[in-house]
Amino acid sequence: MRTLVRRIRIRQGVARVRSGFWPIVQASLAAGVAYLLARLVLGHDQPFFAAVAAWVCLGFSFDRELRKVAEVAVGVAVGVGIGEVIVELIGTGWWQLTVVLLLSAVLARFIDRGPLLVTQAGVQAIVVVGLPAAVAHDGAFGRWTDAAVGGLVALAVTLLLPSDPLRRLRSLAYEATTELAETLEAVGRGLRDHDMEDLGGALVRGRASEAVLADWSATARKAEEIARMGVNRGQRGDIHQLVAQAVLVDRAMRSVRLLARRAPTVVGPDGTWPEVGVLADEVERFAGGARLLASAVGGGGSFEEAREVLAAVAEAADPHALGDGDLRVASLVVLLRSPVVDALEASGLDPRAARDHLPEL
Repeated sequence: MRTLVRRIRIRQGVARVRSGFWPIVQASLAAGVAYLLARLVLGHDQPFFAAVAAWVCLGFSFDRELRKVAEVAVGVAVGVGIGEVIVELIGTGWWQLTVVLLLSAVLARFIDRGPLLVTQAGVQAIVVVGLPAAVAHDGAFGRWTDAAVGGLVALAVTLLLPSDPLRRLRSLAYEATTELAETLEAVGRGLRDHDMEDLGGALVRGRASEAVLADWSATARKAEEIARMGVNRGQRGDIHQLVAQAVLVDRAMRSVRLLARRAPTVVGPDGTWPEVGVLADEVERFAGGARLLASAVGGGGSFEEAREVLAAVAEAADPHALGDGDLRVASLVVLLRSPVVDALEASGLDPRAARDHLPEL
């Protein structure tokens, strides 16, 4: 189990690096370019704040809304500027730092209501007062001009290289829905092979997927906000669909975790297993449908093939037929019905049509 958890965490970490690699490259290059410009254009020997401002404004995520980048850029400039004034007039110390922080936050709050602006103004003001030695190298207000250069570079990157939230969102959707498919595969394999370790591994895998599902959901909501106000309004319909699918896949995963937790209860007190081969077939067919669903949400393709497989699983989810008179097996079939309906809804069916595929109890 420990090996499985490590493997899942490593895979999730690699996925995070893959999805965030390009924004990190952009922010790193922007910081370097800002540093270079401040040295060449302004003639500063140590334009530390140019790189800081560019990196802080861009960050390492895809959600670079122009307004937020501008908020951070202005906040950095305000904080550095007020810090420079205070250092020039009254020097440095604990009370000077208090004054700088107070004035920076008040002025930033006056300029705009955004919390990012206030936070960055205060942080940068503290750094300026705490690192006064740079003034000797670059002159009075040298750090403010450095911060302005960094902010301008960040704004240029945001305008010239607009982010594509849909691409990042589809990557997360594929990863999260694949976790659902792999959890179902482990449940089906454990039932077929009468393997308690596989069933335990399915539960571990399902629990480990919570971070990916939460990331998908949070990213989807953030992308929806960006599309509502930003340059990606044309993607609003696709993003809205992915927001709804994130909720449905998360709900399906919760039900599948319950199925994995309850699956070992079919074993009798004497260690004997009832006939669960047909149920295992349906769970594995559900896993295949989930993989098709993952390909559709990840690639933006047709959901028709996934919908057909999932509908067939729903139509077969009859506890009387699959349970074959065994209440323990029938109870697992009942648990299978809810996530199948959620997956059908994620494939594009409305709730009533999805439930209509289930046989009557």
